[in-house]
Amino acid sequence: MISTAGIDSLILNLTQEIQVHATLETTFAALLEQLGPANDTPDGRSIPMKIEPWPGGRWFRDLGDGNGHCWGLVQAIKRPTLFEITGPLFMSYPVVSNVQYRLTEENGVTLIKFHHMALGLIPDNDKPGMAKGWNHILSRVRARLEAGRPH
Repeated sequence: MISTAGIDSLILNLTQEIQVHATLETTFAALLEQLGPANDTPDGRSIPMKIEPWPGGRWFRDLGDGNGHCWGLVQAIKRPTLFEITGPLFMSYPVVSNVQYRLTEENGVTLIKFHHMALGLIPDNDKPGMAKGWNHILSRVRARLEAGRPH
């Protein structure tokens, strides 16, 4: 019999949902803005990122002079309902991630469904911070839209 206890420790599976009082198109644009140049941490530290919003486009942190961090590649984009990235993200250890944002709208309210799946050597003490960070991004998108400034 094969034990799966070891395999389970290598898997990360986070899901979150948030409703935003804005149209689908406006929410999608605000999401790309927050993931890109408006990106920041829950403690308020700015970490502006660059997104090339097309299949195969990069999502990366540009530190200048050819330095930076490649967080992933755009695996799928279907404006304004799907944005999907695959890559190591912010993790500097053996791991692969898939991040999905799926958006649907009903009566002027957009639902963002977020899913982060990862497989690799992810330290257990890093996992709670990941959920906090992704929740922060969703909360900032909602705050940006409800304040009337999608970009």
